[in-house]
Amino acid sequence: MKELDARKITEAVAELCIQANRQLPKDLEGCIRCSADKETNPLGRGILQDLCANMDAARKLEIPVCQDTGMAVIFAEVGQDVHIVHGSFEDAVNRGVAKGYQEGLLRCSVAADPLRRGNTGDNTPAVLHTRIVPGCDVHLTVAPKGFGSENMSRLKMFTPAAGEQDIIDFVVDTIRQAGSNPCPPVVLGVGIGGDFEKCAELAKEALCRPVSEKNPDPYYAQLEQKMLQAVNALAIGPQGFGGDVTCLSLAICQFPTHIAGLPVAVNVGCHVTRHASAVL
Repeated sequence: MKELDARKITEAVAELCIQANRQLPKDLEGCIRCSADKETNPLGRGILQDLCANMDAARKLEIPVCQDTGMAVIFAEVGQDVHIVHGSFEDAVNRGVAKGYQEGLLRCSVAADPLRRGNTGDNTPAVLHTRIVPGCDVHLTVAPKGFGSENMSRLKMFTPAAGEQDIIDFVVDTIRQAGSNPCPPVVLGVGIGGDFEKCAELAKEALCRPVSEKNPDPYYAQLEQKMLQAVNALAIGPQGFGGDVTCLSLAICQFPTHIAGLPVAVNVGCHVTRHASAVL
């Protein structure tokens, strides 16, 4: 049995909130820089070059890559042999979010009530997804999610009669309808299977997969490529001004489902699809 002080969780979450907002994952940054070289539309190429300059400035000045520093989404894998002391796990996470957003001078964007609104003032509460896993470590991934892209996300409950092309068409139509709203080039997470809420969680989880990694199942890896090509064929381009690069990367997470259903969710991320991880 390993004891873990809740205060360490708070400190780790705070640091990850700041890190994720100031620096994109290296593989995603590399993808954007590579896209700037490949884009054939001069206007689109110029926009991608501006995005690269923006990343450089954020790193140099230690400021967020985007002014929308998002709602804090946290995936936590908690080892079953960990005993958290000096506080509860969820409270420690939320204290970390508050600390990170306030000390990092990150924009606090959480409305206290969905209808009556009002700002919570510290970007809490976080959206927390927790899994109990074997071992004695706590693995934390902080994924701030801006809502310009989140608002463009969709979920559809297909029937089992739907085929592969139906799902591709749904993904493509989601981005066609989104247009320039999610600040393309986008990163797409697609969840297939589970039930209503599991499907959406899968799509959000897919956004945290390194863009350099393919789905380990060859069938779904091939489907990812088909979807990516179909989305880029829309030629929406960087910031909606046309071009080759509408989508930087697309990842699928799949899960068993009920015999009577086929849920599919598309979680749209802008080019600032941020996440940072730590193991305690």
